[in-house]
Amino acid sequence: MNRYEIIIYWSKDDQAFIAEVPELAGCAADGTTYQEALANVETVIQEWIETAKELGRPIPEPKGRLAFA
Repeated sequence: MNRYEIIIYWSKDDQAFIAEVPELAGCAADGTTYQEALANVETVIQEWIETAKELGRPIPEPKGRLAFA
């Protein structure tokens, strides 16, 4: 289960929802719907973690809420 903060927003330039994971550098995905962007970023998070393990890189512990609206 993912415990990292995910920020999802609409990108007019891309005409898609963008999902970013601030705690995992470069970890982001997009989708034509909010739900699709969320599903896609969940997959990318797992891939990010697997790749970091394979490369022996540290995996940050989830900190919880980082951004405040």
